[in-house]
Amino acid sequence: MYRSLNAALQEQFGCKVYKLALSGGMTCPNRDGSCGTRGCIFCDGSGTFAECGDILTQLKNAKARVAKKVSGGRYIAYFQSFTNTYAPTDFLRRIFTQALSDPEVVALSVGTRPDCLPDDVIRLLRELDAKKPVWVELGLQTIHEKTAEYIRRGYALPVFDDAVRKLKQAGLTVIVHMILGLPGETRQDMIETAEYIGRSGADGIKLQLLHVLRGTDLADEYEKGNVPVLSLPEYISLLADCIEHLPKDMVIHRLTGDGAKKDLIAPLWSADKKRVLNAISAAFADRALVQGSAFVP
Repeated sequence: MYRSLNAALQEQFGCKVYKLALSGGMTCPNRDGSCGTRGCIFCDGSGTFAECGDILTQLKNAKARVAKKVSGGRYIAYFQSFTNTYAPTDFLRRIFTQALSDPEVVALSVGTRPDCLPDDVIRLLRELDAKKPVWVELGLQTIHEKTAEYIRRGYALPVFDDAVRKLKQAGLTVIVHMILGLPGETRQDMIETAEYIGRSGADGIKLQLLHVLRGTDLADEYEKGNVPVLSLPEYISLLADCIEHLPKDMVIHRLTGDGAKKDLIAPLWSADKKRVLNAISAAFADRALVQGSAFVP
């Protein structure tokens, strides 16, 4: 049994809740020269579904894009592109407050790096959390330093540990991103990362298939034959193994991911999201690993 995001949101808010991808127009210390200039090897930095510009306009446009799917639901304002705490606190206060001012927005989710959470930013997030729930999403990807160096993550594992500790002390919800299929990692390596995240104190996890996207250095490595990609059965098997090593109360925020189809190089099977999710559901049922909680998924 695993606890799905839909189930957790239904319990907390009593209705369907959708994420709206937003951009604060920030960059990343792994791109501006602070700790690197080319970013993580797999990252195109686009945020995929986020646009730029005024936050309230972004919210309006994002709602319009999901209007056919939403009936009486509410929204999470998700700052997705690049590193969304990598700016002066006054600027962050303005854009986050704008997003939360929308009465249909029930929570704020901020994607960032563990090395971009100074004390004043954590205080701001704690202040905002007193008004509406604030989630902080951390891009860990792996606990293995050799892999972290290869993907150019730009920070060491203790930085992640310290960030989670401070965020939890501030009473904030923490979600950790993990990538399955990173070059050179074994099944056991990936299970160890999942177990570590499960022990870290984080509240949720996003499990992501490694995508090869145009415009990334990973695409160059793939073209050279240096990056094997997972088949759908391999991915589902790894996904199930990792979930079975997580705490039963940890919220699973994502079972796969959406790369923009126009930029996707491999694996091409991942572009058919409906097929992928149906295959995951069928395989999980066979392993008795189904969505579970006391509430309706």
